[in-house]
Amino acid sequence: MSQPNQPEADAPQPQDPNAINIELSEEIAEGEYANLAMIAHSSSEFVIDFIRLMPGLPKAKVKSRIILTPEHAKRLVAALTENIERYEQANGPIKEQPNDSPRYPMGFGGKMGEA
Repeated sequence: MSQPNQPEADAPQPQDPNAINIELSEEIAEGEYANLAMIAHSSSEFVIDFIRLMPGLPKAKVKSRIILTPEHAKRLVAALTENIERYEQANGPIKEQPNDSPRYPMGFGGKMGEA
């Protein structure tokens, strides 16, 4: 018998009214690899195409397209900035390519393999 004013162990706990229940399917949880992002915008939205560019292939594929409101795009930038700062504190600075080199992975910097 439980004591008065004490919740029972199996009684449902009250949930945070601001909590969001997020479902992540197995397919989405696997993720998609992308090594290039192209960004476009209009007055009402930002469109980010995540692309997989393979060395030696002239054609790249868009693997995912995300459409955001300007407000959410700004929140994404802030969240990425914060996470990059934390990453660099733990792992050291992320090396960037010199300004005179392409800002996308053209040949991945190595020799082409032959089959």
